[in-house]
Amino acid sequence: MSRNFEEIDFQDTDIGEVILQRRRFQELGDLDVFEVKLNEEYLMSSIFTVGEVALSEMGLDALDMKDGSAKVVVGGLGLGYTAEAALAHPVTGDLLVVEFLSPVIDWHQRHLVPIKGSVADHPHCRLSQGDFFGRALNPDVGLDPENPGTRYDAILLDVDHSPSRHLRGFRGGFYQIEGLKKLAQNLRPGGIFALWSDDLADPEFMQDLEAVFDEVWNEPVFFPNPMDGGEESNSVYIARTAK
Repeated sequence: MSRNFEEIDFQDTDIGEVILQRRRFQELGDLDVFEVKLNEEYLMSSIFTVGEVALSEMGLDALDMKDGSAKVVVGGLGLGYTAEAALAHPVTGDLLVVEFLSPVIDWHQRHLVPIKGSVADHPHCRLSQGDFFGRALNPDVGLDPENPGTRYDAILLDVDHSPSRHLRGFRGGFYQIEGLKKLAQNLRPGGIFALWSDDLADPEFMQDLEAVFDEVWNEPVFFPNPMDGGEESNSVYIARTAK
């Protein structure tokens, strides 16, 4: 492999070819950048992690808890920055990460990703391979088949590009009112649902959230792009169930 490029892993999955690769950018001081691709689509890069970290920090900051006992779910593992930030947050007691792609879990268990074993080896974190959306839409079973019906203090979701731009796979109306109602049944009173989006707030999705949750807001996230010197933006939707 070239010093400036390495394909770390390549595996076929039910939704296409998933790739973990490393690129070195000399213009950034020989910085190693890890990237996840599904088919030809870039899903995540280790150079842009501000939004993923903000998802955990903003979502968990919104909890009315101080004692470090929160039961938290992260939907979507990726390179692990959302899960890592959730584990570092003072309110988190236990973390369940639901990831559809088994190769992604394997990367973490083999310490191939830049955060190494900080998530896979953490004593208060469990990685569960499965369909987050299918589980969320069946609240009688819930997000953890090993503990059916468990309710959570916070659910942090980072899978799709936005509520209107989805990756391949089953969604079952998740981003619509009826789907959000089923999601909310997985939360405890006063629980938080937080969603990362590559776009700024979508008024129609905000209205759907407001039809289901007691309190809803959107936080923009701005950060520099070291590749071109410009500024990028994401946002985090935050919704709270009634107490």
